[in-house]
Amino acid sequence: MTTVYPYPTLVGRIDVDIRQASIDGRALPFSLISQREHVVALDRVERDDWDECILELEVTLPNNELADGPWAAVSCVAVLTEGATNTRVVTRLERRRDEQHWRGEVQIRRSLHLARPVLHVSAVGSYGGIDGRIIGTSDEPWIVDFFGRAALRQREVEIVEEDFRDGPQEWLRPFKDAPWLVETSGEMPTVLLNKSFEGLSALLNGARGPLEKAAAGMVAAQIAGEAWTAMFHSALGDLDLDEDGLPQLPGGWREPVLRAMLPDVFPGLPIADALAEACSRRSEGHGWAELQSRIQFAAARRAQIPRNLTTVVRSVSRSQEGATR
Repeated sequence: MTTVYPYPTLVGRIDVDIRQASIDGRALPFSLISQREHVVALDRVERDDWDECILELEVTLPNNELADGPWAAVSCVAVLTEGATNTRVVTRLERRRDEQHWRGEVQIRRSLHLARPVLHVSAVGSYGGIDGRIIGTSDEPWIVDFFGRAALRQREVEIVEEDFRDGPQEWLRPFKDAPWLVETSGEMPTVLLNKSFEGLSALLNGARGPLEKAAAGMVAAQIAGEAWTAMFHSALGDLDLDEDGLPQLPGGWREPVLRAMLPDVFPGLPIADALAEACSRRSEGHGWAELQSRIQFAAARRAQIPRNLTTVVRSVSRSQEGATR
């Protein structure tokens, strides 16, 4: 849920970059640090006996707003939490006089966490004679995924193979000709792959050669795009309103979906304003049809459909060139 504070807070964004990460003094490959997804994936280091992970942060605050604002003694802190272990670690970041950024190192002790600690950054200052007020927080937290093979935020999406035609799930039989369905009514979104759809499972699980692999990547991206669209609509339809009638971010998987999609659906708007605009268009109908194109674009971007389509086109072109020689 979005927190409302009884004092002025920052309007501008707090941007957080992880410039480097290391495990027990050894630097991680940059491919395991996704600035876009805000995820650090640690499973591909292929060792589970590590003791300490260090994240090097670079944080940008809205300095002009801070300079003109009513706050004093502003500081910047990184807060690492994990609900499963009830862990909370606060690290103060530093800023040199000649720099615009705040920098610091966050230490993650393996013994203190279970699987997926979350990193927020907050600006803290004095207002009204009271110290330690939170005056701004980063919009999208970073996730440190101990078991992630790739730096993908939506690892929670479950993929299940079902026989739509002759399987035990009778409700799937009317969809026997569909290659897949996205189910968002449960605790976690689920992609159901139709085992009776000829060639689908073999393509996704056993593609060989550049052309087959490109086709499999394109199909997987298409599935992911539909999943993002379905999850966004489900999350938007499950909002609570506060006392003033303003929509609040939901919990669970729906919150990160909205935080990930809304900046692409409404570029330039803060998360709260984008959420209110999307909710208004959905409930009142005005501009809702036009919004579908933006949602489609945002989902395709999250699923990396353009990149996968480019790979398919290049693979087909190379295959054709080879056949004509």
